[in-house]
Amino acid sequence: MSMLKLVVTSTVQSTFLVAGQVFLKFALQKVDKMGFTWHCIKQLFWNFPFLLCGVCMGAATVLWFYILRHFPFNAAYPLISISYVLGTFVSLFIFHENIPPIRYVGIALIIIGVVFIAQQ
Repeated sequence: MSMLKLVVTSTVQSTFLVAGQVFLKFALQKVDKMGFTWHCIKQLFWNFPFLLCGVCMGAATVLWFYILRHFPFNAAYPLISISYVLGTFVSLFIFHENIPPIRYVGIALIIIGVVFIAQQ
């Protein structure tokens, strides 16, 4: 049961992490020119996707604290690779990016690795 709880919690944590990155990408697309200027900073902080990015990243961090506190590091850390799998599918379905076939092989290897790690 403990390993199932870790896998579910890691998947939720990875989902928040990927959602945060998606909202960050949306926020950055609304910025005229990226730079350390007051104009750019103002555009970011008055940008709703940037706020959602912060909320998602905060939730991912709190869940990561929980995971680190309650599960072995050698099982928990590799399971965050689920975020790479989720991120790839987000890039395909939300951003309509081209995914080379070899990347699907990598995704399959990550999934196989997660399954091996989840075994006790």
